[in-house]
Amino acid sequence: MSKSSPKVGFVSLGCPKALVDSERILTQLRSEGYEVSPSYDDADLVVVNTCGFIDSAVQESLDAIGEALAENGKVIVTGCLGKREDQIREVHPSVLKVTGPHAYEEVMGAVHEYLPPKHDPFMDLVPPQGVRLTPRHYAYVKISEGCNHRCTFCIIPSMRGDLASRPIGSVMAEAENLAKAGVKELLIISQDTSAYGVDLKYKLDFWGGRPLKTRMKEMCEALGELGVWVRLHYVYPYPHVDEIIPLMAEGKILPYLDIPFQHGSPSVLARMKRPAHAENTLARIKKWREICPELTIRSTFIVGFPGETEAEFQELLDWLREADLDRVGCFTYSPVEGAKANELADPVPPEIQQERYERFMTLAAEISAARLQKKIGLEMDVIVDDVDLEEGVAIARSKADAPEIDGNVFIDRADLGSIKPGDILRVRITDADEYDLYAE
Repeated sequence: MSKSSPKVGFVSLGCPKALVDSERILTQLRSEGYEVSPSYDDADLVVVNTCGFIDSAVQESLDAIGEALAENGKVIVTGCLGKREDQIREVHPSVLKVTGPHAYEEVMGAVHEYLPPKHDPFMDLVPPQGVRLTPRHYAYVKISEGCNHRCTFCIIPSMRGDLASRPIGSVMAEAENLAKAGVKELLIISQDTSAYGVDLKYKLDFWGGRPLKTRMKEMCEALGELGVWVRLHYVYPYPHVDEIIPLMAEGKILPYLDIPFQHGSPSVLARMKRPAHAENTLARIKKWREICPELTIRSTFIVGFPGETEAEFQELLDWLREADLDRVGCFTYSPVEGAKANELADPVPPEIQQERYERFMTLAAEISAARLQKKIGLEMDVIVDDVDLEEGVAIARSKADAPEIDGNVFIDRADLGSIKPGDILRVRITDADEYDLYAE
């Protein structure tokens, strides 16, 4: 690019959904002739995409804004914390502009105002898959914004609004471009993947001249035709999810479900106002595994929710033992400004929250270790994320492992020089620990 091209620094915080927002803004910046600067010093201004879901994320975002102001001085703020402009300006009154999440046009308008573009159609080249912040071999595809649920611990709907699904033709065009560009794994994300298309009443759309309904099953079937790994995240266990399991058994999409169950006690789930109930999910998990024995289920849980008794926590532990989940994350309840759960009686003291967290994670680790032990001796396909020549190991993931949140498969091989990130290899599992596998 030309040395005179305006340069924008970019800081992206938060979840994969925010990462996709950042990628869209960066793609638009590049298409308009802006250069993306890797440092504060070389940037003409900096965009900070924030997270505002829990207190620690808010503080991280405020710290990042402060750092960008100190190092550069010209900062535009966007993302979930942007919904609380007063809170941002109270700490950092000199930011140039504040916008909310997925406000692409507002962000670009602010960039145009403070750093006008110098477009050169002969120099400004944007790949058809857009600008990505992930490694070249995997990418996140966001199929919708917002959420129709009103869980008492969550403020996402107030930040991102109600469910707004992308037409299936748009989703498939993006996925196809990514596959053609060499992406080997597509991670499908949203606030509620199972509800995809509900707001559009499953409207008919077109992909390559072919009619498709904007609905979860049809999307999964079409994605399964691209010849890449397809991984589903943020799935609620609605009854129609049963229709997706046979696609996994047939190898059309990965046998992997990321379902945020959040708890195992019906009374706690009722206080959380979750849209699915614990007493039904155990039977459905059993049924899913009968159809697709290779199915991996990952989930997240909250302990120490307001009013959680020892008996209710024990219900959660019992539920977890029976569910026998492969991958589990856990958080202690943290009050979020604006969440209805803050009004609930009987908050759980922090020391009890921590004690329950440790008990929960001890059990989760035991379950994970036992399930991984059963994989020793099996052959499986893995995708390589990194090659460490100094340590003599390739770091990969199996179909059961999403990047950054699940385990790894460490491959010991003499000729590591012939392996590169993005390669899909056939390996034999030789050992396992609580979370990772080891292979040759």
